Amino acid sequence: MIMQHVDVLAGLARRDVWSVWWAGPACWQQRAELSRAAGTQSLSCGLRSDGNFTANMSGDEQEQTIAEDLVVTKYKMGGDIANQAVRLVVGAATPGVSVLSLCEKGDAYIMAETGKVFKKEKDMKKGIAFPTSVSVNNCVCHFSPLKSDSEYTLNDGDLVKIDLGVHVDGFIANVAHSFVVGASKENPITGRKADVVKAAHLCAEAALRLVKPGNKNTQVTEAWNKIAQSFKCSPIEGMLSHQLKQHVIDGEKTIIQNPSDQQRKDHEKAEFEVHEVFAVDVLISTGEGKARDGGLRTTIYKRDPSKQYGLKMKTSRTFFSEVERRFDAMPFTLRAFEDEAKARLGVMECVKHELLQPFSVLHEKEGEIVAQFKFTVLLMANGPHRITDGPFDPELYKSEHEVQDSELRTLLQSSASRRTQKKKKKKASKTAENATGPPADTEAAG
Repeated sequence: MIMQHVDVLAGLARRDVWSVWWAGPACWQQRAELSRAAGTQSLSCGLRSDGNFTANMSGDEQEQTIAEDLVVTKYKMGGDIANQAVRLVVGAATPGVSVLSLCEKGDAYIMAETGKVFKKEKDMKKGIAFPTSVSVNNCVCHFSPLKSDSEYTLNDGDLVKIDLGVHVDGFIANVAHSFVVGASKENPITGRKADVVKAAHLCAEAALRLVKPGNKNTQVTEAWNKIAQSFKCSPIEGMLSHQLKQHVIDGEKTIIQNPSDQQRKDHEKAEFEVHEVFAVDVLISTGEGKARDGGLRTTIYKRDPSKQYGLKMKTSRTFFSEVERRFDAMPFTLRAFEDEAKARLGVMECVKHELLQPFSVLHEKEGEIVAQFKFTVLLMANGPHRITDGPFDPELYKSEHEVQDSELRTLLQSSASRRTQKKKKKKASKTAENATGPPADTEAAG
């Protein structure tokens, strides 16, 4: 979900400013290579506000995974907050409401709730892992306006996509949800809006059943293509779902949507393994599935830890120092800065020299509609466990189409619940259950 001036995949000559949203940042691969070369488990690097580069390596730190109960607890705490945040924003999304107010509401809730967990751990970082964005109709993603931007309000019948993320100690829980303003059981949605919402929802449900140890990422890609085609829709070309690790929102293993021939050739095939975590992101369009920069102001950025540069402007150095102190490697919005004008000025030099990567606002063709569903799944030893999910009601969307492939129909009718394990739970496991409530897994797709 990152945009920068780099080749999207090996062998591709394109250098679109938003294109690496497809492939994820190369910086994490570079970071891993540096770490392996140094014989260490981790490498953290940064640029101080005085322009000096710093690097800290630790050979003693080992990667924390969901094999540890406490890590699961942190993921589930973040997941519970993300689930409540998306429901709060959905409930407030009525005709006439401004998108800015919805984004502010989601972010404020995340900051307030993460401030209530692990209060004794003064040095633990927690908060927003992805700023609340509200993208409407043909806007694909990343629309999170500033106070200085023109006001954009919702209308009855708009298809709204809410995307946000939460982290507790760097363990990330992402979620995205789509709905139509004004939809109700008395006034269900039909036509192309229903088609695209149902297609995206069923793609997410299929992925929940396919992203499990032993399966391959290509199985998910093919299932998405077949489901979208059944509803006469298209997955957004080249978009990626990423593996999550502590402090890493865009890990090495990915699932690609609707790849071009060259992308299919170059995309790395991978097998899912126990104790991995993924943010599964589905974006489906009523159109051709071609996303492009719509020309709107970019407001979301992310630090690239692999880059260094001595910033020349004092405003840029002050801004960048605050980025490193407050957000580390997590995506952030310029809206989070007290002086928005200085933030808009300071970010320019940082982006120019690739210290920060922009999340451009992408659009499909005018008149088309895009739906999105995203969930975070933990690949536990007893099966996949979805920790984030939006409040989807299949009864509100009536499509004349249905999944055609018999194997996929059988898959979608199967249970998505984990196998139960009869064993004594450790204290951390109980803490996780108490903090988050019952799992978000479903029995069968709607």
